[in-house]
Amino acid sequence: MRRILIAAAATVAASTAGAASAATGCPVGLRPATTAEVFFGQDIVGGGAVSDADWRTFLAAEVSPRFPGGLTVADVYGQWRGPKGIFVKEPSKALFIVLAHRGDDQRRLALVRDAYKRQFRQDSVLLVEQRACVSF
Repeated sequence: MRRILIAAAATVAASTAGAASAATGCPVGLRPATTAEVFFGQDIVGGGAVSDADWRTFLAAEVSPRFPGGLTVADVYGQWRGPKGIFVKEPSKALFIVLAHRGDDQRRLALVRDAYKRQFRQDSVLLVEQRACVSF
């Protein structure tokens, strides 16, 4: 009888966990979230490049105050087809943020992107938002 109760309890626990997982669409132990990936080219129109010191200053002044919950930055390489059909290749920074769903995430991202474009004379800053399952 004890084995049957233990087996029944395990079955209920597994089905409850499965139901919670199915409800969120995430595997057990993960929660749904929205992530933002923002890509910042480092070549400056007219010559020059955004230095590591320039980037750290920008990050401290414009990004970290708006996303104090944390973020990740990686050095990446990007390319895009310019107006004349030629590939423009440049070193870039990739910023990864798990958004806090404060209601103003898009506004804060837009402020960061606009500040970078203005400060470093950029034509664009790529933003990719997607749904994800996360755990910290």
